[in-house]
Amino acid sequence: MIEPFSESLVSTGISFGTTSYGYDMRISNEFRVLRPDACGRLDPKRFDDELFEKITADVLELQPHSVAIARSIEYFRIPRNILTLCVGKSTYARCGLLVNITPFEPEWEGFVTLSLLNPTPLPMRVYANEGIAQVIFLQASAECDVSYRDRKGKYQSQGGIVYSKVQDKP
Repeated sequence: MIEPFSESLVSTGISFGTTSYGYDMRISNEFRVLRPDACGRLDPKRFDDELFEKITADVLELQPHSVAIARSIEYFRIPRNILTLCVGKSTYARCGLLVNITPFEPEWEGFVTLSLLNPTPLPMRVYANEGIAQVIFLQASAECDVSYRDRKGKYQSQGGIVYSKVQDKP
């Protein structure tokens, strides 16, 4: 269900691995950071990836009032009877970092795309290859009627950082 998988909590640095009722996932070293000189607007229906700079780094210096998009190191395969909720780790929350992630629906799979927001007036460090968010697993008493895979969800099997996708009306 999770690759690579850590059976125990690794507590060096910002922790990752198996927790009491979930899994602390790590962030990769691939980032897309909103350019400080970006002009235009962010539009989920017409996403302009030119507004973002591609950065590969072990430590991301996320500037004040800035946004970055990243991905998990772990690849997830969610079973048909499981829904997950994913929340930012308190270590980063105590510094002010906001991590916004949607739930992983039954039978969704892929690397997780994360949105990171630094709302503070100070630069903030984000450490690649260390914990970034906790995934909490909720088991249903029955399998869902229609899974993410059944619906052919647009973010199924994403292999890296994936920007917004919105289908126009037919």
